[in-house]
Amino acid sequence: MTTDALPSRSDLAGRLTDAAQAVAGILAAEYDAPTSRSYLAPLLGPLSAGPRVVGELNERLEDLLDEPLPTTPVGLFAVASYASALGWLTESLAELTAAVDAICTRTGLPTLEPVERAVPAPGEDEEGFDFCFNDVETAAIRAAADAAGLEPDAYVDVLVGALRAATAITDACMEISSGLIEDAQYIVEEATSEVRIGEGPGSLPTLVRSLLARLETPQ
Repeated sequence: MTTDALPSRSDLAGRLTDAAQAVAGILAAEYDAPTSRSYLAPLLGPLSAGPRVVGELNERLEDLLDEPLPTTPVGLFAVASYASALGWLTESLAELTAAVDAICTRTGLPTLEPVERAVPAPGEDEEGFDFCFNDVETAAIRAAADAAGLEPDAYVDVLVGALRAATAITDACMEISSGLIEDAQYIVEEATSEVRIGEGPGSLPTLVRSLLARLETPQ
């Protein structure tokens, strides 16, 4: 709904704070994984809640742009922060979806060696996940693998993939949420009507600066 008045500074900060809470809430979402897909348990909560949050944030951004479009430096700062958060979250959820799809595809492949193989020996994979199982954990892995129709080492492999993807979406949501909070605090506590666009910690929204830094960092 269009209004005649521009959003106030406190209103803009409140919208960023609400968005931060919505993004953080993705990590608290729960979705029970069936026993046959227990290796997906770390991912199903964010996978179920993420698209809803993206839809809500997109609607709120559209509402903000219709109120009318903020033209003050502070207003444009807030819009840039909000849009950056939405874009980053959308990309992160796309990566999560791709990871889940890859895991599902992998577990659907036929088992080439039907004989039982041992759970991987203690060690560390290339991504830094430790493998060190005691007897109780080994028994639990065997039981979960059997329920999922996988060999124990294959189960561990897809579970590690799920944990890696869960770590990625957790890091993204935490960075997005904290960035929105920082920008909200800046708008309320420090920003003047002359928000700077250039060098310096207050020149661009936190998430914009984070995205630019990621682009400049060699992969």
